[in-house]
Amino acid sequence: MINPSFSGKICLLALLLSASGMYAQNTRAPKALVPPKALRPDIKVEHVMGVAPKSVRILYDESTGNVFFTCYDGEVYQVKNIQDKNPVAVKILSVEDHAIPRLQGAAIYKNTLFLTGNTKVNNGLGNKGRMVRYDLNPNEKPRMSVVFNTVEYGTNRTVFDHGWNALEISPDGKYIYVNSGARTDHGEVQDNNGAWPNARNGALTSRIFRFPFDSKDLVLPDDEAKLKADGYIYAEGIRNAYDLAFDAAGNLFAVSNSSDYDHNEDMFWVREGHHYGFPWIIGGIENPQQYPDWQPDPDTDPFIPRSAHAWAVRYFRNDPDFPKIPTGVKFSPGIQNLGPDANEYRGHSGKVLDGDLTGVTVSTFTPHSSPLALFFDRKKVLSKDFRADGFTIRYSLGARSALMKPFTDQGADLLHLDLSYDKTTDNYFVKTTRIVEGFNAATDAVMIKNNILVIEYGVTGGNIWKISLPK
Repeated sequence: MINPSFSGKICLLALLLSASGMYAQNTRAPKALVPPKALRPDIKVEHVMGVAPKSVRILYDESTGNVFFTCYDGEVYQVKNIQDKNPVAVKILSVEDHAIPRLQGAAIYKNTLFLTGNTKVNNGLGNKGRMVRYDLNPNEKPRMSVVFNTVEYGTNRTVFDHGWNALEISPDGKYIYVNSGARTDHGEVQDNNGAWPNARNGALTSRIFRFPFDSKDLVLPDDEAKLKADGYIYAEGIRNAYDLAFDAAGNLFAVSNSSDYDHNEDMFWVREGHHYGFPWIIGGIENPQQYPDWQPDPDTDPFIPRSAHAWAVRYFRNDPDFPKIPTGVKFSPGIQNLGPDANEYRGHSGKVLDGDLTGVTVSTFTPHSSPLALFFDRKKVLSKDFRADGFTIRYSLGARSALMKPFTDQGADLLHLDLSYDKTTDNYFVKTTRIVEGFNAATDAVMIKNNILVIEYGVTGGNIWKISLPK
């Protein structure tokens, strides 16, 4: 999706204009644009600017004060005059510069920009993951080095090939964390018309990886034993952690999107060496396809939505060869949601229930709500009821989503996450409250002091909004 990073050095801009061109954004909100709505009187919402098509990530470099955003098709923009009434976005990089045609992840740390994503190879039969680094010197063109390339591994012809996306830098600047999502919906065979026989999820998917900050020219093999021996696999069993974030205490968290089955959407406290259950457990619920006698049918299994793509193309199937749970592996559960919001779920009876009414905690958010952006008040600048807490944005709106609508009409909102550690379970619980609603395909956000910049994805162009929270 999108990851903005802005670099406001005029010298750098001048050097790049002739090579990359300049994209002057429409900084005024279109007349028909309906702004998001604050659900508290002490929260303010303002339109900042229009942005380029398919913008997915927004970035802020605390060391320089620069803001950037990136686009799915490979462009990287720097925003000039972000605090003024007429901010302008300048394109500083394109796909020809970094060779990542499906650019999904970005992060910046002390003027060093990291980009990650995917390239289809072998006539579309294979995929290669790639990460590059740019040193953004204000007096010269950005200098690129390669962090890693993967070997070719099996891609597929589905919407469930998630690829390399989320990026996060440790607060001490020592490590780069990156998510590689599953290449399946829920662990089914995806052989790309026979090109990759019996392929499900391999060593390079459904994991969070960690690399030293100064890593260069690595080649990652499709070999789990080798990747573990080299110390690159940090955590396993996460379907697609589309965003990662550290809290004020240095704990790493992730929000993950679940399958087309009515699993809840997970949030995890991500720790080294832990396995979070995918593909056997998703959203705190067992994946029934792992059982040899399962016969999927929406008439008998209410967790299968008839409108689901995975049902329409028969990815839910009787699957006696589904792999067994690895011997000795203990799964770490998702964070348990205490409500009052985003805690709907489907009960064992098949009925849609609300955790507020049943007293049941869920892992973690309403099914099919697609939490994408995750961030924390790491500087502890917010008012007492928000201080040091987390926030996430749900992409989907229940009223317009066939999969989510049975659970709620809400969504497309900013959630306040009040996390508390429970020693007995060695896990976190979260109180979740909606504080802004009405986003249109929001994919990422970044906190600058008490302000949140939210970026929206649009095929013909999106927007950046500023959400001001009480200090």
